[in-house]
Amino acid sequence: MTSETADAPRAVIVISSHVARGSVGNRAAVFALETLGYPVWAVPTVILPWHPGHGRATRIVPQPGEFAALMKDLENAPWLGEVAGVLSGYLGNAEQAAAVASLVAAVRARNPNALYVCDPVMGDLGGLYVSEAHAAALRDTLLPLADIATPNRYELEWIVGAKLDSVRAVVEAAMHVGPANMLVTSAPAMMAGSTGNLLVTPTAALLAEHRIIERPPNGLGDLTGAVFMARLLGGQTMEAALRSTTASVFEILARTAKRGGDELQLETDAQSLSHPMAMVHLRHLLHPGRDKRA
Repeated sequence: MTSETADAPRAVIVISSHVARGSVGNRAAVFALETLGYPVWAVPTVILPWHPGHGRATRIVPQPGEFAALMKDLENAPWLGEVAGVLSGYLGNAEQAAAVASLVAAVRARNPNALYVCDPVMGDLGGLYVSEAHAAALRDTLLPLADIATPNRYELEWIVGAKLDSVRAVVEAAMHVGPANMLVTSAPAMMAGSTGNLLVTPTAALLAEHRIIERPPNGLGDLTGAVFMARLLGGQTMEAALRSTTASVFEILARTAKRGGDELQLETDAQSLSHPMAMVHLRHLLHPGRDKRA
């Protein structure tokens, strides 16, 4: 989506959690984007020694006023014209959503073609792991601004207030809540023993499937959003970006699992970001917006 001129915007602002150990949040997204050639401005929303799934740990969240001031500095930065897009992930509290929205508006004012990808990180199969006020801020403040949202299926279920047990249900839910383009991870698959990434656009519904890896490490959603964004900024079509992103993330996941890793081993498998070899089954689904009989 960016031009090929030498001075075209290429930087991405990534706003998410930071862990000292592991490959989740900013650690996953920044590594992927920089490996694929995109400078990153990394903004931590919370600082942790490791992912909470590994056990209780200290949690440092910037005070709302301090976080808003830092974001305002970025809005006024003389280098804001370098920015081609914003990727937001896990927020430390509900108040941070307004500051993220303000920064997105400032980036778009400087670069109307800037891409905003929102990963509304709020929950998983077990339900919400943030407060309802926090989840509502993601739904009501950030999702309406996004060019692309990347919720997992369970987050989309909370957003629409309904169980989504079929591919058709996920497609219809994605079309109902917007934004216009939604990449839903952990979507139901049509092949046995598989899971999928379901991309819904105004004119297409595409399902990329791969086999399920039991007890996967955390960070897959963070990695997926970052790689998908990089593919689009690099000029790939939505379909090509879905296929290659799913292949990269699955390949890294499978290799990490084979080694018994408890975190995604991005540094070991960096080549999988650029040149994935994994096979992904891509299906073109019936789109209700194109055929009312669906």
